[in-house]
Amino acid sequence: MTISSDRELVSILPSRPLQDPHLDKEPDSDVHRLSIRGKEILLVGTAHISRDSVDTVQRVIEEERPDTVCLELDQQRYQSLVEPDRWKSLDLVQVIRKGQGAYLLANLALSAFQKKMGLQTGVKPGAELLAAAQTADRCGIEVRLIDRDIRTTLLRAWRKTGLWKKMNLLAALFAGVFETQQVDEEQLARLRQTDTLTAMLDEMGEIMPPVKTILVDERDHYMAHQILESAGEKIVAVVGAAHVPGIIRRLGEENLPDPSELTIIPDKPLYSKILPWAFPVIVLALFVVGFFFADPRKLTDAALAWVLANGLFAALGTVAALGHPLTVISAFIAAPITSLNPTIGAGFVTGLVQAFVAAPTVNDLENVNQDLASLPGWWRNRMTRVLLVFLFSSLGSIAGTLLAFRWLAELI
Repeated sequence: MTISSDRELVSILPSRPLQDPHLDKEPDSDVHRLSIRGKEILLVGTAHISRDSVDTVQRVIEEERPDTVCLELDQQRYQSLVEPDRWKSLDLVQVIRKGQGAYLLANLALSAFQKKMGLQTGVKPGAELLAAAQTADRCGIEVRLIDRDIRTTLLRAWRKTGLWKKMNLLAALFAGVFETQQVDEEQLARLRQTDTLTAMLDEMGEIMPPVKTILVDERDHYMAHQILESAGEKIVAVVGAAHVPGIIRRLGEENLPDPSELTIIPDKPLYSKILPWAFPVIVLALFVVGFFFADPRKLTDAALAWVLANGLFAALGTVAALGHPLTVISAFIAAPITSLNPTIGAGFVTGLVQAFVAAPTVNDLENVNQDLASLPGWWRNRMTRVLLVFLFSSLGSIAGTLLAFRWLAELI
């Protein structure tokens, strides 16, 4: 296969098959050898929970002895792999205070899905990337992290997706965490085949084009550029198989654009800036109108409905998350107030209270990776329970607010 341009020639070379001489098997189909701009690039497509992928990356690095090993990781995910006990130093209170509870929850949901599948194959998620880093270090080879910052990727996907698609994305994300699916190495081998993955990504592109573009296409561009900028004449790049076709296409471009614009986090959509402020203004305006023109009994009923609907639904959400009794009380008290304050939500209050009154133990922090892989584990572990309290109480307050509008509308 050859990709040509006026000035450059990129070829996938079939020479020197990568094969363990002790194994009776065909040359590794997950490894693509490319020649571009004076560099020899070995692109290794992997499944992040596959034992075969671990063996492949170790073998390729040891046999090829490249100048640089590139990994589909950013600094945060790399630290997560090399420091699996990082949860012990996590300050949940600070996370919630900084408004990063939802981001952490989404990150954990992604990790939980891979963790659960990894348990079925006996391989930890990202084991092949960690193996590549360790092998490179043992061989004295430079390691370069080539993926875009995960927070940037998630925020770009979130802010460039419409409200309805956001709901679909959240539903798919958390459904994947709790879905029961058995996966073995044979199925993983099929998933690593380019045509199968391409079909899956094409389907994703039809359903949620902005998400597919940001999660896959933009990162293909970013990582291809990072690979070309890596030091040395021989490069081994270890990436998820889904990125292989896109990276190969990008490497074949005559003038690959600088990806710096792909690191910019877009501003919040206009509606997301207006709604948090418009909503309290409308509610307060209805109360003011009711005070001057409505029947006093209706005004009293509307005020009572606002307090009870917000408080009860937020409290019920906290109960569903198995929040501490004091957290349930705080949800009931805080929700009617925070619903009128665009700078603070019910989840902010309940998350902080839960983190204080039922702080995660050392055992919770040590077992968080295992607990993420099962539905009961999310409720059993005190750290993830804080995040569930944050989420469910927020959703409860939103539901209560919408319900209370029925009584508020009667004021006019």
